[in-house]
Amino acid sequence: MRNRQETPNYDPGAIEKKWQKQWEADGLYHSDIDESKPKHYALTMLPYPSGDLHIGHWYAMTPSDAHARFMRMQGYNVLFPMGFDAFGLPAENAAIKNNIHPKVWTYKNIDRMRTQMKTMGAMFDWRREAISADPEYYRWTQWFFTQLFRNGLAYRKESPVDWCPNCNTTLAREQVWGDDRHCERCDTPVIKKNLVQWFFRTTNYAEELLYYDGIDWPETVRLLQTNWIGRSTGANVTFKTAVEGHQFDIFTTRPDTLWGATFMVLAPEHELVSKITTPAQKDEVEAYVEQALRQTEIQREATDKEKSGVFTGEYAINPVNGEQIPIWIADYVLTTYGTGAIMAVPAHDQRDFEFARKFGLEVRVVIQPSGVEPISGDEMTEAIPAKGDGVMVNSGEMSGTPGEIAIQKVNQWLEERGIGHAETQYRLRDWLISRQRYWGAPIPMVHCPKCGSVPVPDHQLPVLLPDDVEWKPTGESPLKLHPTWRFTTCPTCGGEAERDTDTMDTFMCSSWYHLRYLSPKYDKGPFDPKEYDYWMPVDTYTGGIEHANMHLIYTRFFHKACRDMGITEGHEPMMQLRNQGMVLGEDGEKMSKSRGNTVPPDELVQKYGADTVRAYLIFFSRWNQGGPWSYSGIEGTSRWLRRVWAMVLEAPQNSGSANERTIRNLRRKVHQTLASITRDYENFEFNTIISSLMELSNLMIQSKQDGASATRAWDEAVDIYLKMMAPVTPHIAEELWAGLGKPYSIHTQYWPKVDNEAAAEDEITLVVQVNGKVRDKIVVPADISDADAEKTALTSDAIARHLEGKTPRKVIVIPGRLVNIVL
Repeated sequence: MRNRQETPNYDPGAIEKKWQKQWEADGLYHSDIDESKPKHYALTMLPYPSGDLHIGHWYAMTPSDAHARFMRMQGYNVLFPMGFDAFGLPAENAAIKNNIHPKVWTYKNIDRMRTQMKTMGAMFDWRREAISADPEYYRWTQWFFTQLFRNGLAYRKESPVDWCPNCNTTLAREQVWGDDRHCERCDTPVIKKNLVQWFFRTTNYAEELLYYDGIDWPETVRLLQTNWIGRSTGANVTFKTAVEGHQFDIFTTRPDTLWGATFMVLAPEHELVSKITTPAQKDEVEAYVEQALRQTEIQREATDKEKSGVFTGEYAINPVNGEQIPIWIADYVLTTYGTGAIMAVPAHDQRDFEFARKFGLEVRVVIQPSGVEPISGDEMTEAIPAKGDGVMVNSGEMSGTPGEIAIQKVNQWLEERGIGHAETQYRLRDWLISRQRYWGAPIPMVHCPKCGSVPVPDHQLPVLLPDDVEWKPTGESPLKLHPTWRFTTCPTCGGEAERDTDTMDTFMCSSWYHLRYLSPKYDKGPFDPKEYDYWMPVDTYTGGIEHANMHLIYTRFFHKACRDMGITEGHEPMMQLRNQGMVLGEDGEKMSKSRGNTVPPDELVQKYGADTVRAYLIFFSRWNQGGPWSYSGIEGTSRWLRRVWAMVLEAPQNSGSANERTIRNLRRKVHQTLASITRDYENFEFNTIISSLMELSNLMIQSKQDGASATRAWDEAVDIYLKMMAPVTPHIAEELWAGLGKPYSIHTQYWPKVDNEAAAEDEITLVVQVNGKVRDKIVVPADISDADAEKTALTSDAIARHLEGKTPRKVIVIPGRLVNIVL
C-alpha cells in the first residue's frame, strides 16, 4: 500500500497519450466478425473536413463513444467506425479564394481532423475509415447511380436553378445573399434558369417512408419527416382553357368546394403561362414572372406576405358547372408542389380570400357550417375553413350533401363523368441530385447523339475527376471548361459522345457510407457480403436532428431502393436513432467566430485532458437538448476526476476497520448507483451518469475515512466504480485499473451485475393518510408486512389524534408506499 507521499500526480496529458498509443498498438478497438458474440453496429454521423474539429463534433461523438463502450462491456461485439464526408462546395470556395486545389485542401484538413479525433480516445476502428472523395469510394457511388438508372429510378428533366447571369454559373443556396437575392461574388441579382438535371424517384417510396414499424426513432424526427413527405388525399380534376382548350390538372384536398372556385391561379413558371397570356397582358405578365422567379419558395409561401398577382387575360372552364373563371398567376403557387395550378375558393381558403378581396374577385360560399345562419360571400371578413361538417350549398345537384360524406360523393361524381378522380399526393419531391460543381462524384453518364444517355459500364468506373483543372473567379465548373475530359466515346455504339459534366449531391455519398465502413478496401462490390450479413443493420445511429428531412430521408430511400434491386436486405438501414442537441456559447448564443464565443477543444484538451472534456460534455446538459458552455463548470468536472484519482490511490488516513453499518451503506449505494447508471447508459441519459458518480464518490471517500478501504466491500466498490466511469473517461479508468494490478484492459471487462439484495434499503418511509389526506410519515423496515404496516400506522401519535377514538372502517396498505385509513 502506498503512503500519502508516494501517490503519483494525476497528469492527464501523459496518461492519455500513453494509453492511446497502447490501444492503437494492441488493436484494442479492432472490430472483426465474431459469431460467438451478439453484434452491435454503432454509427455516428461522419464530419465534413472543414479544417478543425470543433466542440460540436466532440458533443456528438464522445457520448456516442461512451454508449458504444458500454455496449461492448455488456458483451457485444461492437463496430464503431469513422470517416469523412469529403466532397462539397467549401473546398471549391477555398480553391478560388486561396488558389489551392480542392483535393489538397480537403486531404490536408482530413489529416488534421483525424489527429484531433484521436485525442478524444474514442474506440473508432480506424482500419475501417472511409473517405467519400477517395476514388475507391466514389467508384461505388457511381455504380449505385448506374443501378438506379438501369432500374428506372434515375431520370433526367428540366428543373430551375439559381443562376448568376454575370458569373454564368449556378449558385448553391448559401451563395445567394440578402433579401434581394444577389450573387455573393459579384452582387448581381440572381435569377431562376431551367437546366436539364438528374433526379432520383424518391416519390416512389413516399408511402413506405411514412411507416416506422420495427424501428426506434424519436417521435420528433418521425413527425418532421411525416410533415415533409406531406401526404394529402383528395381529387385530381381536369380544367380546360376557354379559348384554345388547353387542358391542365389541379389537385385539391376538398373536391366538395369545386363549385366555389371563382378564379384559377397558375404558378408564374407554369408552362401554360406563355401560351395563354393575351397580347394585352403580355408585358405585365412577363414582368411579374421575372420578379417572382427571383424569390425563394419560403419567401413566396410566407403567410404574412402581401398578396400579388396578374391576370393572364384567359379564362378556364370549371368542369363541374361550365362557368368561365379568370386565370391569374401568383407567386404563392409553386410548380414544386401539386400541379403548379390551383382552383381558388376564396370563401373557404384564407389566402384565396385575401387575393380575391384585393383584386375584386367573387367570393361564393359552398359549404354552410352547421348551426350558423346562411352566409353571404359579399359580407364575409375572412374565409370559413371547410372542416368536414356542415352541408354543401350553391353546388348544383350536390347541394344538400352532408359534409361528412361530401368528399366521397363528389369524387364518385367526378369519376362517373370522367372529369376527375380520387388521388393521393405527397409534398415530397423527387431528389434532384445534379450539382454544377467540380468537387463531387462525377455522374457516370455519357450523352450520345445517337443512343441518348448511356451509363458508363461497370468496368470503366470510376469516372475520375481530372486533377488538371483551372478555377475561374466566377465559380464556373472546371469540368465544363476542361479541354479534353468531357469528350469520350459512346459505350453502346462507339461514336463520339460527351460525359455528363455535373457531379452528384453530396447527400448521395452519405446515403451509403455505413455500408462502405463494412469493408472499405473491398473491390468486388460496394461492400463485402459477409460483413454485411454479420453487421447490418446499424443498431444505433447518432447525430443532429437538423438532418431529419434530408440525409435521414435520403438514406432510408436509398436502402429501400437497394433492397428492391437485390443489393441490401430488410426494410430499414438504422434500427435506433438518437439525436444530440447543440452546445451554445457561454452567452447562450449559437457559437460563431464573429461572436467570439467559440470553444476550442484542442486548448481544452491541453489544459484539462480529454477525459475532463468528455465528462463535462456528458454532464453539463441533457444530451438531446444541449445548452450553454460554462468554463466554471468544466473546472468542477476536473476537480471530480482528481478526487477520484486520490480516492483510489491514496492511502487511508484512518487505519481502523469499518463497522458493519458502514459496509452495508457502502454496498447499498454502490449497487443502487450501478442500477441507475446502467439504465442511464441504455437510455442515453448521460448527464445523470456523471452526477451519480460524483455522489457515489462522496460516500466512498467518507467510507474510506471510516476504515472501509481494508475490506472486500471497498475493493468491490472501486472495481465497479472504475467500470462505470470507463465508457465516459476511458484513459483515467484504464490508468487506475492498471495501477491496482488488474488485468488489461478495463475496456474488455464485462459490465458488473447489480446485487439487488445489497441494493435494497433497510428502511423505507410510508405515507399515512386519513380519508385521503396525508397526516403522517413513518419510517419502517423495508420488508415490513402489510399487517405490521397497518399496526404501526394506527399506533402513530399523529394518527391517533386524527382518529379521535373512532374505529377505522377500512385500512388500505399499498406495500412500500402508503397506508390509507378510511373512517
